Amino acid sequence: MSIMKSVNDFLARLSGKLKGGGEIAIEKQKKKGKHTARERIEDLLLDPDSFLETDLFVEHSVKDFGMDRKDLAGDGVITGFGKISNRSVAVFAQDFTVAGGSLGRAHAKKITKVMDTAAEAHIPLIGINDSGGARIQEGVESLCGYGEIFYRNTRLSGIIPQISVILGPCAGGAVYSPALTDFVFVVNKISNMFITGPQVIKTVLGEEVTQEELGGAVTQTSITGNAHFYAESEVEAFDTLKKLLSFLPSNSNEKPPVYRTVPPVNPLGDDVIPDDRKQAYSVRDIIRGIVDASDFLEVHEHWARNIVVGFARLDGKSIGIIANQPRVLAGVLDVNASDKAARFIRFCDSFNIPLLTMVDTPGYLPGIDQEHAGVIRHGAKLLYAYSEATVPKMTLIMRKAYGGAYIAMCSRHLGATFVASWPSGEIAVMGPEGAANIIFRREIAEADDPEACRQEKVREYEEKFSNPYVAAKKGYVDTIIRSSMTRDTFIKALSVADSFKVGHKHGNIPL
Repeated sequence: MSIMKSVNDFLARLSGKLKGGGEIAIEKQKKKGKHTARERIEDLLLDPDSFLETDLFVEHSVKDFGMDRKDLAGDGVITGFGKISNRSVAVFAQDFTVAGGSLGRAHAKKITKVMDTAAEAHIPLIGINDSGGARIQEGVESLCGYGEIFYRNTRLSGIIPQISVILGPCAGGAVYSPALTDFVFVVNKISNMFITGPQVIKTVLGEEVTQEELGGAVTQTSITGNAHFYAESEVEAFDTLKKLLSFLPSNSNEKPPVYRTVPPVNPLGDDVIPDDRKQAYSVRDIIRGIVDASDFLEVHEHWARNIVVGFARLDGKSIGIIANQPRVLAGVLDVNASDKAARFIRFCDSFNIPLLTMVDTPGYLPGIDQEHAGVIRHGAKLLYAYSEATVPKMTLIMRKAYGGAYIAMCSRHLGATFVASWPSGEIAVMGPEGAANIIFRREIAEADDPEACRQEKVREYEEKFSNPYVAAKKGYVDTIIRSSMTRDTFIKALSVADSFKVGHKHGNIPL
């Protein structure tokens, strides 16, 4: 074959592969408000002209049940490598225009191959999921493919960041790969995740539910907590993903990149906490008054909202923030808040991101529902995650720090490396009102004016126990600072504790 003929043959083959499932299938994809797999990689995710595609010409030539695998461009998935902000990443994107993005043996081998290369290169892995599920015609081969992907997700956990973007259906066993990764992105009216679909539920249980209600983006971010980031469009999802990566190292052997220091837009003053301990405020305002450029990337924003977690920078360095949210359930800890915080802490520890814990909580949420939901078991995950973490663990007590929740929110007793409190800090077994009612019950009952006596005993308890000075005298609090000093204090604390162990420590799923 002449050189020109071979070149022309190559170009013809290449053109066919690049068209995916063809113009009609692509048009259907567009009508759903979705981009093609190739557009997602080359136009929305990676730096321009940085994509190096692999295994474009892989095909499955066996005919099963009348389906010719040679008709499946790339066997329904695009794989390769590229750069985001000039940092290398590995990526795969399922192509719904090709046999509904269904996963067969060759499809799975392409994904596991790029996963193995990402492991060897120690670079983040990004998976874009848009698939009808297992390719039924390939039977157990499809199930084999899923298992090998799950195995690698688990083995890579805590070694390289793994990020999943759900941009279409993700059903059945396929949902477990995203669930094993570090972060999951979903897009409104586009993403769907569920084990069994609406039709199966209707047939088996007689219950009627829509795909959106069952496993849409709102459900997965606000009800189940299966997804970490919600977006209104694919463009927004990829923009947020790229911002997320800016806070992370490429692997567990590195520290996150350091950026130029930018002061907060509105630095904290000395009057940020309401005088009335029962009055709520938003901890997000406090966070933005401390961190660089007031820029805070919240994780799991819509789920377990009584606790806030996310990434920010302090003096140009990435930190992970865990903060009670007084505006929701007074900032109590419960089953979901414990799970949310524990998993975030383990991720930060895996990837060498120091922790800042901000405390204002009256304790664990009481009640039969919580006890029967296993608050003991779930609460223990939070204790374990903090105790296990080896990154710098800094704690700020803003107001209430009562009982077991004081211990659980990264107290000195769980290995905090630096603990500060504002003068408004209240560290005690329980709140002054409850404590006074118990300790001085008889005196209050026998007093001529029980209410006046009760108020006096509350003040007495506050002076003797419910303030940060008692803990500071015992060395459990390192320093007491005005709120306006918070940023400078923790920048200094972070610089002192900046030398710490890196390398693989553990996976990301708290058991």
